[in-house]
Amino acid sequence: MAAESSSEYIAHHLTNLTYGRMPDGSWAFAQDAEQVRQMGFWAVNVDSMAWSLVMGVLFSAIFYFVAKRATAYIPGGLQNFVEWLIEQVEEIGGSIFTHKNDMVLPMALAVFVWVFLMNLMDLVPIDWLPMAFGAIGVPHMKVVPTTDPNVTLGMALTVFVMMLYYSVKCKGLGGFLGELAFHPLPWKIAAPINFVLELVTLLAKPLSLGLRLFGNMYAGEMIFILLAVMGAGGLGWALGAAPLQFLWAVFHVLIILLQAFVFAVLTVVYMAQAHDVQAEH
Repeated sequence: MAAESSSEYIAHHLTNLTYGRMPDGSWAFAQDAEQVRQMGFWAVNVDSMAWSLVMGVLFSAIFYFVAKRATAYIPGGLQNFVEWLIEQVEEIGGSIFTHKNDMVLPMALAVFVWVFLMNLMDLVPIDWLPMAFGAIGVPHMKVVPTTDPNVTLGMALTVFVMMLYYSVKCKGLGGFLGELAFHPLPWKIAAPINFVLELVTLLAKPLSLGLRLFGNMYAGEMIFILLAVMGAGGLGWALGAAPLQFLWAVFHVLIILLQAFVFAVLTVVYMAQAHDVQAEH
């Protein structure tokens, strides 16, 4: 594969199917990365939105199917797995979140399964779906939503807004602002310094939550792309790339599981901090 075609291949696989306003005022799908840049902030990555919704619907359908057919006598394998997963979330999440809020642990379960399913799309052979959609005229198709920072940061900001809401609800506006102003230094004269330090810490939470997931998944996707480029370099390169692709896929299973777990656990941690009136800093 020539250097130019290799760079085009990589760029193609890293470009979202984006819909937005063109410089001439019309609305259309971008055909290349340059048109994506011209569309600006309000452009929509349609593939990221679509695949994240598909994974969300799949998660809901699986759990609805299990709930409707659940039995206490001879449960099937899928029911056993779902029950085991719920028990794990209750055990791990319950040890972190000790307050009364019936929404938090179900939310952690939904976050974990949804993020895991979105991550799992990274194990689909990298050319299959883009080629299938390309055959019907779709110019780009990124099928791993968590390689799009708009998705990961959108989820992180949602958690952040909920954390702020419950912080104010549980502690009151004065208590919440007091945490920012009088920690870590207890003196009133240090309130401006405390506020700046705590505000930076507060804003770092959604950034680290979203960028951690994005960075790990984007790096994994990039390695799959580079291995695909390597495999196209000839028979010798292909024979070398094939086992590397398999080994990376096996290792990547751990990564996608770990990243989903970390995102869900940090969600519970942040919600626990929001409910903890006597939080230590």
